[in-house]
Amino acid sequence: MTQEKSQKAKNLTHLLSPEAKSRQNSPLKDAFKYYKLPGMTFLGGGLPLSDYFPFNKITAEIPTPGFTKGIGAPLTDDIKSTVEVYKKADQNEPNQIELARSLQYGFTEGQPEVIAFLKEHTETIHGVPYQDWDLIASVGNTESWDSTLRTFCSRGSSILVEEYSFSSALETANGQGINTVPVTMDEFGIIPSALETLMSRWTGNKPKLLYTICTGQNPTGSSLSAERRKQIYDIACKYDFIIVEDEPYYFLQMETYTKDKSQREGKQVHGHDEFVKALVPSFISLDTEGRVIRLDSFSKVIAPGLRFGWIVGQAALLERYVRLHEVSIQCPSGLTQTLTNALLQKWGQSGYLDWLIGLRAEYTHKRDVAIDALEKYFPSEVCTWVPPVAGMFFTVSIDVSKHPKFHELGEDPIKIESLIYEEGIKQGTLMIPGSWFKSEGQSTPPQKNLPQNPSQRTHIFFRGTYAAVPLDQLVIGLEKFGKALRVQFELE
Repeated sequence: MTQEKSQKAKNLTHLLSPEAKSRQNSPLKDAFKYYKLPGMTFLGGGLPLSDYFPFNKITAEIPTPGFTKGIGAPLTDDIKSTVEVYKKADQNEPNQIELARSLQYGFTEGQPEVIAFLKEHTETIHGVPYQDWDLIASVGNTESWDSTLRTFCSRGSSILVEEYSFSSALETANGQGINTVPVTMDEFGIIPSALETLMSRWTGNKPKLLYTICTGQNPTGSSLSAERRKQIYDIACKYDFIIVEDEPYYFLQMETYTKDKSQREGKQVHGHDEFVKALVPSFISLDTEGRVIRLDSFSKVIAPGLRFGWIVGQAALLERYVRLHEVSIQCPSGLTQTLTNALLQKWGQSGYLDWLIGLRAEYTHKRDVAIDALEKYFPSEVCTWVPPVAGMFFTVSIDVSKHPKFHELGEDPIKIESLIYEEGIKQGTLMIPGSWFKSEGQSTPPQKNLPQNPSQRTHIFFRGTYAAVPLDQLVIGLEKFGKALRVQFELE
């Protein structure tokens, strides 16, 4: 239910890039508001006649809400539903996106039916606290991030990123000539005091953006607490930058890990209200000034191949994204929007929450199996880990100072990392070295004379995932990597 909100977003258009400020409305796109207006003969656009589209109907079998046998169960007759979408609007059930429309050049902002569903969902989950927020479609968070950089930054700009971050996101910035300045992290994410120190010592043009994967972080698996999010948001207000929360893993939040297996079953979340209240507050839910851009996606909760996501933020800023999208992506795939909308309309808001609750249970179990295997197979003499509370990833911290060749190799942790990686391959399993995700940035004055994390000289980490393989293979793989560690540290 939409809540009454008294305040509007702060005017932050001064943070837009010159490119974004210079973009004009497309006259052709403006003309499309008259398309299908009653009595209008529309001769203004190069639109193929829908009669020539070779798709008359699409049908999909989907699981029925309730998901009593689990979200991954085979679709037997008693737990499956069917959605059908036809070419012509009058053949469809209400709120469907007919194929004659979805296969045509579409709305850059996204088809109205699916956007309306996502707005209601966003209000339910996040309750954006100002009036003039909006939501537009994208083709996933990778594209959303690329468009965000172009909307706010220019070549030579600096942005704030987590000390370790998603390598593709860093390369997106690098390709645009944008300097990525790392903010120190610990096992629980960005350290607010480190961010404050960095900004207080900054000289020259301050960054416009902080990019954070704040829940189930990739690669570290860390999640920012509500307290840290509020502190970081206050710093953003103080120093006038925008927080970009990249949140594909937000709904993969899970129960706190416990070694006692008998306690796990009773800790599961069941009801909708309980589920929503258990979610860590998002940055957008704290955003009273309109300085958060939230990147959302179906990639990790339905399917990455849909290539469908959405961006939430203040309307005045999102309007600039639309101008960019008009001449880049145009709009997300029409078939994707039709199928995704048909699924969501069939489930309804309630059914979609049921699905997300099912995901929570599945990922909690996967995480538990992974951490149980670490406890069993990894040498505690040299390894530590913090069980993640969200996402797909876990990390294992390794004290390389205890490696027999540490001094021989010049006390270089990266050389020890390479030895462990190669030993893992030799044993038949692969985990990813943490150095691959290091946010190096460029040499900039703001980074000088800042305290260094001394543990980086003696500790490395490896990233693993419990999402990609069946559970039996997960356990076997971790046993193999545990053996690789024991071989390297001569613990056998």
